[in-house]
Amino acid sequence: MRVLVTGGAGFIGGHLVDRFHKEGLEVRVLDSLDPKVHPSGQPPLFPKGVEFIRGDVTDREAFRYALRDVDVVSHQAAYQDYMPDFSRFLTVNAVGTALLYELIVEDRLKIQKVIVASSQAVYGEGQYLCSEHGAFLPIPRSAQRLQRKEWEVFCAQCGRQATPSLLVEQHTNPYNQYAVSKLAQEKTALGLGWIHGIPTVAVRYSITQGPRQSLFNHYSGICRIFVSRALSDDPLIIYEDGMQTRDFVHIKDVVNANMLVLEKDNANAQAFNVGSGRPTSVMDYARLVREKVGSQVELQIPGEYRTGDNRHSVSSIAKLSGLGWSPKSSLSDILDDFLEWIQQNGGIPAQVQDAYSEMKQAGVVLAAGC
Repeated sequence: MRVLVTGGAGFIGGHLVDRFHKEGLEVRVLDSLDPKVHPSGQPPLFPKGVEFIRGDVTDREAFRYALRDVDVVSHQAAYQDYMPDFSRFLTVNAVGTALLYELIVEDRLKIQKVIVASSQAVYGEGQYLCSEHGAFLPIPRSAQRLQRKEWEVFCAQCGRQATPSLLVEQHTNPYNQYAVSKLAQEKTALGLGWIHGIPTVAVRYSITQGPRQSLFNHYSGICRIFVSRALSDDPLIIYEDGMQTRDFVHIKDVVNANMLVLEKDNANAQAFNVGSGRPTSVMDYARLVREKVGSQVELQIPGEYRTGDNRHSVSSIAKLSGLGWSPKSSLSDILDDFLEWIQQNGGIPAQVQDAYSEMKQAGVVLAAGC
């Protein structure tokens, strides 16, 4: 069996390449080697026998060439950052996925399954419960509220602070460019897959972390940013008040989830959350990083917020657990494994800068009360 991994030179894709190869599959990788992630312009060292094609998922002929004689597509390629290049999100994430199905149908390819990497971002501001008015899907918090440092979500009917619920698959509510593009991607995949008889599964990743996360991509997330700053004795900059909660999942658990839905026919035509199911506040995350690194760097809360961020995002994992999957690793395991990997690779590259100043300049990070 031959599997094509789009984005296979990236963090999640690279781990899947290794697992597919270990399981005895023939593996082909299609990756554009985005300079934000691969500044050297070179792919990582793949296991022997893995075929690498440099190309973009929006390039018809490159994608067509990569799909030849393929049985399974693990579609991990995606565009993500926090900058206001809105059109690029839909071009890569949604149009690239539509092109995948267009080529499968046009060339009458015998694809046995497509697994599409989606995101917890499709839930937008989340799912909430008001003690008086029940469950609701909130619109994003307004700039006026954020300027007043009213960080929590309130019921639109009575104005009371609402309680966040675990995110369940049936209620999506995206607003920002990345979230909209990911829901468009998975709806395209699941819809066209159903209509054209192409078995398809969408996996909605929570914040995936662990060894081999890009050390060069300054948008690669809280793990790399906090750890690199703590190792450099720089303050950890925390948005809002640090009480916002997130859901962190180990890359090993994500890989296991992908392998499970590959094998299970009863996963087809559905979307599944892949997360820990456990809330962690950003403040608690920062404290744990400081503890793991053995540093007393300042936890700095400048009263700033990032436009488009949601307040609380923790996924229910009940649906995927019903297929026999469960996360095995904790946040402590994530940080231990990431730090061990950094040490094995000589530390965080000195030339990599955080995105903080760039986002402030672009108006993505704003100061409250100004």
